[in-house]
Amino acid sequence: MLFGCLALLAISAVGAEQATAPQSSAAAPAAAPAGAMTPVQRANAAPKGQLKNPYKDDDAAAVEAGRKAYFRAGCNGCHGGNGGGGMCPALTNDIWVYGGDDDTLFRLVALGTDALQSKGYTRKGRENVVGPMPAMGTTIATDDDLWRILAFVRSNYHGAPECKFGCPALAEPANP
Repeated sequence: MLFGCLALLAISAVGAEQATAPQSSAAAPAAAPAGAMTPVQRANAAPKGQLKNPYKDDDAAAVEAGRKAYFRAGCNGCHGGNGGGGMCPALTNDIWVYGGDDDTLFRLVALGTDALQSKGYTRKGRENVVGPMPAMGTTIATDDDLWRILAFVRSNYHGAPECKFGCPALAEPANP
């Protein structure tokens, strides 16, 4: 009887220890497949203005993979389930704080606000709810995952059609 109780206690203790042990795979991104780049590596390797998303927002498979990666990376915690906003800006309207082009969005997500600004990018728009964007380039496993997330974000865009990739610059008034 004593042996049975001790065995049960030992099994319970091991089970409790395993249940409370941190899951390293949930906290860290999966390793990038051979030949793939992390978002930070891609952002650092490409000249400013040269990053272009290979996925379109009407590509159902890319958008679904992007939706899954969006939730896996925890983007929904700040930007809401479909990017409608929360404690951080909405991703569905025509206000792009730093610009809506592929290059800027990729670098903003990969590097975060501070690093983006240090590379010469400046605010172009204002939102009522604006917190600094943390660098997610070490959380999102590959540049391909980030491109798919951006395709998902664009698929949920509900702003003015002409502003989907950033609003056109206002024309300067002609000199009289």
